[in-house]
Amino acid sequence: MIEPATLTGNINGAVSFETAAMATRVATADEIDELGHVNNAVYLVWAQEIATAHWMRVGSIDLVRKYVWVVLRHEIDYRDQVVEGETVEIRTWLGRARGARFERHVDIRKPRATRASAKLLTDWCLINAKSRKPVRVGPDIFTPFGIPS
Repeated sequence: MIEPATLTGNINGAVSFETAAMATRVATADEIDELGHVNNAVYLVWAQEIATAHWMRVGSIDLVRKYVWVVLRHEIDYRDQVVEGETVEIRTWLGRARGARFERHVDIRKPRATRASAKLLTDWCLINAKSRKPVRVGPDIFTPFGIPS
């Protein structure tokens, strides 16, 4: 699991690969599939973990209690395998917000690699934790992430 405290890079203002928040992981034996590399589903887990860690790091206790993020859509491109024991850098940054939707990018690659092992674009939806209804992404969300509304 990616803990909020382990994030490096830009926690606030993460709006591009160059300004992304980042975590480092080492592929473990239980993440490897029958082909000898990280299972495709693991990349989704890593993407969700870093997104959650980023939110938990920037959000106040009140915001984290008030809102929940749910995934509406994942788009993922697999480019290079990661095998057991290899280290990856997982970067995340925010994209466009539209209504209750907020895009989040995730790039998973080996250190110093020129291309990603996997790239993800996820549409997240902001939900009111009590009513379970979508809520428009506004300044109360933009501000903690350090991005203009």
